[in-house]
Amino acid sequence: MSDTHEIQVVTFGLGAEVFAVPVTLVREILDYRETFHIPNGPEYLLGLTDMRGQGVTTIDFRLRLGLPHADPTPSTRILVVDVPLADRALMLGLVVDRVLEVSTFRGDQIDAAPDIGVRWPSDYIGGVVKRPDGFVVLVDIARVFSSADVPLLSRSIAHAA
Repeated sequence: MSDTHEIQVVTFGLGAEVFAVPVTLVREILDYRETFHIPNGPEYLLGLTDMRGQGVTTIDFRLRLGLPHADPTPSTRILVVDVPLADRALMLGLVVDRVLEVSTFRGDQIDAAPDIGVRWPSDYIGGVVKRPDGFVVLVDIARVFSSADVPLLSRSIAHAA
């Protein structure tokens, strides 16, 4: 019996890999721009990006996943997402190499996360979808930004204010 549950996602690229986050978590997609640098933050914390007068904490998603840094290109975007936490949603800007499309996956298309053979921690993976042109990795955004990250990011931003 096939699972008819569907999930809509925004797919984006980091290097050769394709990732996805649920469209319900995406607030906005911004063209890349330089951030207001925040000193003494974690390496992946780039700073603050202005989104219609509101400062959005912006991180290099490649670095956060343990991938090497890449210089911005004309395709680089900032994916503004709500990270679900226990007590609230944390709005973050994720710098990605390129945003690809909005896709719909059926539940029966989503396989469990592999536990070997990937370059990033597999507990960040919510599932994998096989497509004719390769795999799409569904990112468990709440696990990427653990409870340990939140105080660190909050403290860095508070010191910059």
